[in-house]
Amino acid sequence: MTLDLRICFVGDSFTAGAGDETALGWVGRVTAGAWHRGVALTAYNLGVRRDTSADIRRRAEAEVLARLLRAGDAAAVVFCFGANDTTHEDGMPRVPPEATAANARELLGWAMERWPVLLFGLPPLAHDAAHDARVAALEPVLATVAAELGVPFLPLHAALSASHAWRAGAARGDGVHPDAAGYAAMAALVEAWPPWRRLTGG
Repeated sequence: MTLDLRICFVGDSFTAGAGDETALGWVGRVTAGAWHRGVALTAYNLGVRRDTSADIRRRAEAEVLARLLRAGDAAAVVFCFGANDTTHEDGMPRVPPEATAANARELLGWAMERWPVLLFGLPPLAHDAAHDARVAALEPVLATVAAELGVPFLPLHAALSASHAWRAGAARGDGVHPDAAGYAAMAALVEAWPPWRRLTGG
């Protein structure tokens, strides 16, 4: 192994890999890919179902510090959230877009003072066109925050919307979360992304 690396993956049910019958999700797959390239990657999956950016903002510091506190370790944080913010409750989003942006700015700013940070965009929600439109509209909001802070941002919505594996996998499951093939499609996007490759040793 050429590199010993610890990464916290912080997010919601997509980060947790909900719906994947192999229990790998995209996090397990990109972790395996790093090991295949000679990187001893310890992945801490901090995905929680139904979590919004506000929920993640409340818990991230304690959970990440508990895992990445040791000085001298090569470490990083990857964030992937936002879909639950756009869920309507009583006719209103659980977290308005401007609050999502503020939460993202706080989370990224805190983490990037300590470690390399990546931010991922939002997977599509093909089962509900109105909800998916709100998801699609939120992704550029997060991209703008990332650009302001100089954090690499991986857009996901358009690519996964065009992915048969993602759409078919979600249709076979609960309509939201894909199966193993869908998460494999997302993992392939991550694996091909230059900032991820640089973070994990090329």
